[in-house]
Amino acid sequence: MNVDISKQGPVTIVTITRPRVRNAVDPATAEDLVTAFTEFDSDPDALVAVLTGQGGNFCAGADLKSLSQGNVRPVVEEGDGPMGPTRMTLGKPVIGAIEGYAVAGGLELALWCDLRVAASDAVLGVFCRRFGVPLVDLGTVRLPRLIGHSQAMDMILTGRAVGASEALNMGLVNRLSVPGGALEAAILLAKEIATAPQCCMRNDRLSAIEQWELSWEEATRNEVRRGLATISSGETASGATAFSRGEGRHGTRS
Repeated sequence: MNVDISKQGPVTIVTITRPRVRNAVDPATAEDLVTAFTEFDSDPDALVAVLTGQGGNFCAGADLKSLSQGNVRPVVEEGDGPMGPTRMTLGKPVIGAIEGYAVAGGLELALWCDLRVAASDAVLGVFCRRFGVPLVDLGTVRLPRLIGHSQAMDMILTGRAVGASEALNMGLVNRLSVPGGALEAAILLAKEIATAPQCCMRNDRLSAIEQWELSWEEATRNEVRRGLATISSGETASGATAFSRGEGRHGTRS
């Protein structure tokens, strides 16, 4: 098994366990990641997941040594991505906890996450530019949408290293931690998200994801449909009642 799964209450922690190769992903690891996140998504007790890497690095991308030996995961238009879960749309959020390198396909895994917490000495980049390895795990799609076309092209064309502070400034990561503290900070963030009313949070999250492929009119209707689903669940009425009792005001949660 190339992936470890552990739990802290409502938080599922998925760890790539190939530190000798900076957690580079070979076909078996990609399959393990798909399995891990499929199980997370179907587990009613699991509310938020954290994806990280063992031994001081998030992920160095595809395992090029494995690839050079013919151990290749097919690159196809349908199905899972070469890195595993990058084409999956989960019903619940995932946070990336980034230490060390998150580069090439590892950057694409980080981009797949809803949020990213990076250690202040972490490094991100399209390092596969150096070896003629394409971005085929939605890196050319997610990166421009996340940080804007101009900044994305700078990373995609040059393959340069982007430090954590710059990544924070460009919106590539959401939070910084002290070196060695990314996982702890990501788990705390995950536990905070887990305290929110889940139906509302999940529907708003999916509406934000789905709107990218919809026209303005379709996105409007989709937001209304998901909002009505939340209202029908009873969460909205319950929240309004709690507010009337004085709970959750001034940015606090009950």
